[in-house]
Amino acid sequence: MTEATTERIIPPARNILGSLRLPGDKSISHRYALLAGLAHGKTRLANFSSGADCASSLACVAALGAKVTRDEDGAIEIVGAGGHFRHAEAPLDCGNSGSTMRMLAGLLTPQRSAYTLVGDASLSRRPMERVRKPLAEMGADIHLTEGHAPVTIRGSQLRGIDYTTPVPSAQVKSAVLFAGLQASGTTTLREAVRTRDHSELALRAFGAKVDRTIDSVSIAGGQQLRGIEAAIPGDLSSAAFFLCAAALFPGSNLVFDELGLNPTRATLLDVLTALGAQIGVLNLEEKHGELVGTVQVNAPPDGMKGTTISGSLAAQLIDELPVLAAIGPYTRNGIRIRDAKELRVKESDRIALVARNLRSMGAEVQEFDDGLDVPGGQQLHAAEIDSGGDHRIAMAFSVAALRASGQTVIRGAESAAISFPEFFEMLDQVAER
Repeated sequence: MTEATTERIIPPARNILGSLRLPGDKSISHRYALLAGLAHGKTRLANFSSGADCASSLACVAALGAKVTRDEDGAIEIVGAGGHFRHAEAPLDCGNSGSTMRMLAGLLTPQRSAYTLVGDASLSRRPMERVRKPLAEMGADIHLTEGHAPVTIRGSQLRGIDYTTPVPSAQVKSAVLFAGLQASGTTTLREAVRTRDHSELALRAFGAKVDRTIDSVSIAGGQQLRGIEAAIPGDLSSAAFFLCAAALFPGSNLVFDELGLNPTRATLLDVLTALGAQIGVLNLEEKHGELVGTVQVNAPPDGMKGTTISGSLAAQLIDELPVLAAIGPYTRNGIRIRDAKELRVKESDRIALVARNLRSMGAEVQEFDDGLDVPGGQQLHAAEIDSGGDHRIAMAFSVAALRASGQTVIRGAESAAISFPEFFEMLDQVAER
């Protein structure tokens, strides 16, 4: 929990109706900011994420010599450092952003200077060994503090490696590719479960050649990046909360404009369809390799069914699992989650917090080391929700509260600003009360 906690009251809703245009995708915003910071020339990014995490990425590249400004129309302009970051006078503050810390480590290890990456209390508890190990294999001089931040880096000449990730992680993949871009030889990363491919697409957008097979991705070192002009699509992980909210109310009708529909991220739409929601995709187009479209969602007239999420599906849905679990009681047959141990080392122990908050709302729930069983056919009542300072927990239980009896209080509601400052305002906009 942060020191200055704020509370938010969520009254029940009667329906979800309207249309939304969401802030820019966080995963794409991070990668465009970091690559633009390293690139030659100017990058202009419309609809850059409004979250604090992506602001951390911008602040870090600015501290490393990139020039970052904001236009009158809100677009971000970045004049890159031309392939060579300068020495940072102070530790680089990644805030709460694991994405910033892990991917920036990959960009910095081949740079010829010394750097220290620090973060807030939550980020300083999160594991960093998974990214240190492959970078060290490439020849990086990178050290952790008991497996965590602060991360200290002494830049050195790196060599390409052939690396298989023990745990699927898009952030580890990104760090290795970003280091490989500046290493000698070719770097290949192999993964048993395909993770989101925003880094491969972003590298290509900035002019790098990246080769992809079914289970691997390779990049040759010594390539230069060039600035781009792009509009970042709406964030599908942010849309997840509204998609799940709409699925709760028969008669709902919600439309999202310019939403990112990257196939490695759009699994949520398949799960909601399996639960019975009616989802239509219109105006699908490709921008810098990313699919963008208009999405319409209507709830199933006779309520949601139930589903099991496990194996590779759990890895692909890792960010959306808290909100899916939170709506589990309202389904007919419940939601069962397995193979999601990764949830325990996110901004909080999300498995424990989801279980605790569902119980406080009167739900029956069973907690496992790697997941949850949330039986269906339950009615929730209002409660005080402990967000644990975790943005996804705060937002997930704001959605669960829409169908609960009474007014639910979200403690630590300010944590939503880490990824989605407009969340509560947009929720009020589409919730009929």
